Amino acid sequence: MKILMVLTSHDQLGNTGKKTGFWLEELAAPYFVFRDAGVDITLASPKGGQPPLDPKSNEPAFQTEATRRFEQDTAAKTGLANTVKLSEINQADYDSVFFPGGHGPLWDLTNDRYALSLIEDMLSAGKPVALVCHAPGILTNVRAPDGTPIARGRAVTGFTDSEEEAMHLVDVVPYLLEDVLKEQGAKFSKTADWGVHVVQDGLLITGQNPASSTQGARTLLDALRKQDAA
Repeated sequence: MKILMVLTSHDQLGNTGKKTGFWLEELAAPYFVFRDAGVDITLASPKGGQPPLDPKSNEPAFQTEATRRFEQDTAAKTGLANTVKLSEINQADYDSVFFPGGHGPLWDLTNDRYALSLIEDMLSAGKPVALVCHAPGILTNVRAPDGTPIARGRAVTGFTDSEEEAMHLVDVVPYLLEDVLKEQGAKFSKTADWGVHVVQDGLLITGQNPASSTQGARTLLDALRKQDAA
């Protein structure tokens, strides 16, 4: 089983002068869910090489068992330092794709034609696609075969407006993914801020926030195993 994990290459938090990137737990927790299950993992990003880490995600308050394990794992860190360019990825080589969040994807992956095509092609090929936290924002530019927004009529979740307010970034981010997905006709659901919430609608799996990344990865694995057993 081969799973592609796609990370952001964007490191600027709007015009604040602060750094952003991917959220460490949202990479680390799913990474080990997959690797411990014997999955072959490939890491990719728009620019390739070392993706930017949101420095806040590695502060003591946000460290977890998975993030500490990742920081001490040579193979994991080597893979992260050498991500494949997204433009060089062929979806036919993978069984699924998982998008960790962090604020970075709101700027680059949302508008990356390779990321959008990857999701569209995976879904068309009958392969499950999972996105957590801010990564579901990428769906706002993904289209169904008939040209309508992919999220229209689908049950989804993602980083909520209230969680963004708690981060004091409502006026910094380029858009609020909860608002846009709702405007596009998605059936957006959520739980309490920072709680675990994962939604599966057919081949599409979304998680609300960092705490949902482990369950999002497990849900994706379950979907792949059911396909194998069918």
